[in-house]
Amino acid sequence: MSPRRRALLVVVALLVAVGVVAAVVAALPEGSRGAGGPVAQDRPGPVLLVPGYGGDRTGLEVLAGALRAQGRDARVLALDGDGTGDLDRQVAVLDRAVTVATDGGAPSVDVVGYSAGGVVAGLWAIRDDGPARARRIVSIGSPLAGTTVAGSAAAVAPEACPQACRQLAPGSALLGELAGAGTAVPWLSVWTDRDQVVTPPTSARLDGAVNVELQQLCPGSTVGHGGLHADDAVIGLVVRALSTAPIEQAPAACGTLRAAG
Repeated sequence: MSPRRRALLVVVALLVAVGVVAAVVAALPEGSRGAGGPVAQDRPGPVLLVPGYGGDRTGLEVLAGALRAQGRDARVLALDGDGTGDLDRQVAVLDRAVTVATDGGAPSVDVVGYSAGGVVAGLWAIRDDGPARARRIVSIGSPLAGTTVAGSAAAVAPEACPQACRQLAPGSALLGELAGAGTAVPWLSVWTDRDQVVTPPTSARLDGAVNVELQQLCPGSTVGHGGLHADDAVIGLVVRALSTAPIEQAPAACGTLRAAG
């Protein structure tokens, strides 16, 4: 066979291969074309709720119940140990739960993190291919830039500040990983200006996320850190954020949120 004919056959083979690949990609469902790409926003999967420091699940069960009333499959995770140890271990707990859900046929998951659970959600999204596995993330009163309460405890009484406490001190290496988390997956961060655990309360802000201070919508709200995840207006915000409507839309007025919750 002449070199010219051989080259022609190679070109033809390459064109056929490209055509086959293009046809396969075109046949894939929307949201599954390429690793790391955004998942379909109109196909909500299970909601995984991550407790905060200490691992108490009580308040999140109230929120989970409201989500179930909307027809969602909502599951509150049990943290590893007593919930005050290495937050990296809690990231692994969340990753295992996501894997179980997606291996079981879920198109994706939504993740809701309360307090330190929001930090866990952000770390998971960055480390474990969140854009290809999570549809949306909501953080509630989360010290995404740390809390001076933890910083003071680590400095003044280190024996009373377990590992997760130290990791939540402003400037920690772990918190430094969160840069960019708000642009990885559609994200709502909500907090209260009455928070005395996450200080300053604006530590809950995250670049790239939709950031909502509760009192901007409900000026009379006196809810503090411990009541956020069971507050009617917050529940309404979460339910709305996890719908199929774009998360970027401006939140509704306070009265509408209470009705939604």
